[in-house]
Amino acid sequence: MLKISIAPMMDWTDHHCRYFHRLLTRRTLLYTEMVTTGALIHGDVPRHLRFNSEEHPVALQLGGSEPADLAHCAKLGEEWGYDEININCGCPSERVQRGAFGACLMNEPQLVADCVKAMVDVVDVPVTVKHRIGIDKIESYEFVRDFVGKVSEAGCETFIVHARNAWLKGLSPKQNREVPPLRYELVHRLKHDFPALHFSINGGFNDNAQMHAHLRLLDGVMIGREAYHNPWWLVEWDAVFYGEAPSTLTREEVERQMCDYMAREAAEHGTPWSNIARHMLGLRNGLPGARRWRQVWSDHRLKSRPPHEVMAIAHDPAEQAA
Repeated sequence: MLKISIAPMMDWTDHHCRYFHRLLTRRTLLYTEMVTTGALIHGDVPRHLRFNSEEHPVALQLGGSEPADLAHCAKLGEEWGYDEININCGCPSERVQRGAFGACLMNEPQLVADCVKAMVDVVDVPVTVKHRIGIDKIESYEFVRDFVGKVSEAGCETFIVHARNAWLKGLSPKQNREVPPLRYELVHRLKHDFPALHFSINGGFNDNAQMHAHLRLLDGVMIGREAYHNPWWLVEWDAVFYGEAPSTLTREEVERQMCDYMAREAAEHGTPWSNIARHMLGLRNGLPGARRWRQVWSDHRLKSRPPHEVMAIAHDPAEQAA
């Protein structure tokens, strides 16, 4: 099992972001943004499922609550080459609740089990579940224990647990990432009670020491916003967690490879480089000149320039971005 993963994050972990992250770490499991079953059944499948072969290993996260729809979409995901299919039982947003999926599904473990069973029956890749430790004011360990027990009976062997409650009313999704307290010990208890299952923990990690501490008790650690805002951290992971030789990559080499990718995407798909560059704005965090570098890569007046030219401007203090 892969120890480290980067969380599915709406509007962030698109295939451009994942390509960037893959340049920094070869071993980390990457996740798509959540894709709803409705978007795949009624929408543009290639737009939602297209990804670069370099992204492997990569998991598709689905949002939905109808077993037949999820089975259909899981099969699509497998056909498109995804290495894992994940069902979202953790998102607390009102938009997701209106679709009757996300964190509110934790109230219906039998339905989640039915959804998992329907997917497991039609795909050969792993089917996993990402969920919370509770919802609203339900803080008993028994609630999440019984959820995992029921869903595991349907064939799910891997659970990714965001170690805080999801508040379905009264908090925005942003607040919901910070306000309910993190309770890592409940995830540790799950592993103790279900030793044959795989558990990854998610929530609040920002250094290698924290991750190592949890990996002594659990099977994996999932990193969210910190991986996005501080991407250069990722370059350490293959050596620190997988025993590979330390990376010799430089930030400039990564940026240059991203420019190559931007040029290719523009030629093949008409993608503006600005759609891609936004994901790498944290690459030079903490370095002298980082603010100006970000300003250049964010300057809409440069959109017509080739990306390699924009990179040259970003690294030349004498250049004006006008």
